Amino acid sequence: MFNRLKKRNKPQPTDRIFPKYHHAMFKRVLEEEGLKFDREGRPRTLYSLRHTYICFRLMEGADIYMLAKNCRTSVEMIDKYYAAHLKDVLDASAINVRKKKPPKKEVAEIRRGELATLR
Repeated sequence: MFNRLKKRNKPQPTDRIFPKYHHAMFKRVLEEEGLKFDREGRPRTLYSLRHTYICFRLMEGADIYMLAKNCRTSVEMIDKYYAAHLKDVLDASAINVRKKKPPKKEVAEIRRGELATLR
């Protein structure tokens, strides 16, 4: 799909990655791919990507606290508007628990080990 867009639009090195008309571009891609509407018939928007991202991360077992921080929202909002759609898929006991952080010394050792493998 990227190559098709590249060929059609003939981008220049000075072009912006996200031009001013990104909403129109998004709608056009959705139309071309037959994804303009969700399974309930509601139109998809750029905001739909946020919803998809949060739901996929929850299904992967992401830490809900870190996800809320990353998406600049609250755990309550994620629970109410995103996790509610996945209640049959999610194991609440697995995502609603803060994961223990490794001690700082252990993190430093891991990083040193990673650097050694890169050399």
